[in-house]
Amino acid sequence: MDGVERKRTEARRSMMKDSDLKRDSGIPERVTLKKEIGLLSACTIIIGNIIGSGIFISPKGVLEHSGSVGLALVVWVLGGGIAALGSLCYAELGVTIPKSGGDYSYVTEIFGGLMGFLLLWSAVLIMYPTTLAVIALTFSNYVLQPVFPHCVPPYIATRMLSTICILFLTWVNCYSVRLATRIQDTFTVGKLLALGLIITVGLVQIFGGNYESLTPQVAFMFNKAPSIGQIALAFLHASFAFSGWNFLNYVTEEVVDPRRNLPRAIYISIPLVTFVYTLTNIAYFSSMSPEELLSSNAVAVTFGEKLLGMFSTLMPISVALSTFGGINGYLFTSSRLCFSGAREGHLPSLLAMIHFKHCTPIPALLVCCTATIVILCIGETHSLINYVSFINYLSYGVTIASLLYYRWKKPNLYRPIKVSLLVPVCYLLFWALLLGFSLHSDPLVCGVGLVIMLTGVPVYFLGVYWKDKPKCIYDFTEWATYLGQRVFFVVYPQIDPIEVAEWTDRSSFTSKASGPL
Repeated sequence: MDGVERKRTEARRSMMKDSDLKRDSGIPERVTLKKEIGLLSACTIIIGNIIGSGIFISPKGVLEHSGSVGLALVVWVLGGGIAALGSLCYAELGVTIPKSGGDYSYVTEIFGGLMGFLLLWSAVLIMYPTTLAVIALTFSNYVLQPVFPHCVPPYIATRMLSTICILFLTWVNCYSVRLATRIQDTFTVGKLLALGLIITVGLVQIFGGNYESLTPQVAFMFNKAPSIGQIALAFLHASFAFSGWNFLNYVTEEVVDPRRNLPRAIYISIPLVTFVYTLTNIAYFSSMSPEELLSSNAVAVTFGEKLLGMFSTLMPISVALSTFGGINGYLFTSSRLCFSGAREGHLPSLLAMIHFKHCTPIPALLVCCTATIVILCIGETHSLINYVSFINYLSYGVTIASLLYYRWKKPNLYRPIKVSLLVPVCYLLFWALLLGFSLHSDPLVCGVGLVIMLTGVPVYFLGVYWKDKPKCIYDFTEWATYLGQRVFFVVYPQIDPIEVAEWTDRSSFTSKASGPL
């Protein structure tokens, strides 16, 4: 039996077992992802994913590498501008290729399976579990800080609390999309109020005349002039704080009217976050000297202790709320990446299934939860932030390059949004300079990031490209998939045929149907 025939046989068997499971348990014949993300929830997904632990961790790294208060503020503003350029490109890709999965789905569609798999591999293996682990540890450290006011919280205590938080939010996301988005909405408002408190107190300080560090003469005073490579590393730290601006593209299929709400949410959210981040850093510098900020391991707590007096405990509580919402947002969106990868045949097919009643991708959520807990148990995660930032930025550049290639490859494809060519070109020029100077300044970090990504090459050829595997392997995977369906009560979702028909090249109308993997 050749590879094509074997694949068809597997698809028939999977559909038969899927139908048997539905018939035996009263599952409706048509199960699809629910469209429950409106404009407000779309904005809170973007804002909630961007504003996590980054604004409370990255100011120290940005200031350290930029060398002055003034240049650090310039990095924050330009970082938001670069995120805005990237988000405009993602808006075009998101409405042109209306599939969940973000970068991975676009690169797979445009550049092919290998390139898409490498992005998926690095994201599932390192990028998202590590980011989730960092946010969870930040949450537990700030929650436990009032309990251990004079020392660092114990290692076991922070890991246990982080694990409990991740398990709870995984359950929420498995139970209901609506409940998960309501949590996201609520905690996004909470984290904006927390940053609003910092900004308000900072503005009071400035109006009271405490702005010496922000005057041009002092702000651009360098103890040591930074190299271009150091400035590039400052941008990488800022990019960690802005990471998440593309996450709405991971859940496109669950957005109500994505061709209207996806770009609107981007246009509202990115400028708002850039404004809030810049004012937050101005507030920090209004009451803290650069030396104090660099010596602090918890900038917001140090800020609160200096200015809020007896109300200083509001700061760790606010940061904890912010990071709690960030964990929920990352779980929600990263699980959809696993779901999309499985649907394309790059991950086990069980991860492409959703619960027959709740319509949530339970297997994909459990994989994300497990990977994060493993990273937590390994030990120190903060050292991986630089690797994550590099891989993240690399994937952004590849995705936006795919937009230019797609314009050339399919010029007549219907594009509800079509940005000026200057937008992706300017982004890619900045991206190439940033990664080039980062590689020159810190080749170890960039080299390890590339190695992590390239380890996916043999995995792709063995697990995906090689179709004529021994029959015992196919039999085992079929048995494991069917067992997983029975345990988690999940089935393959059906794709809306209207959406499939809309995503076509109007110059040469063709339709292509594909069964479950």
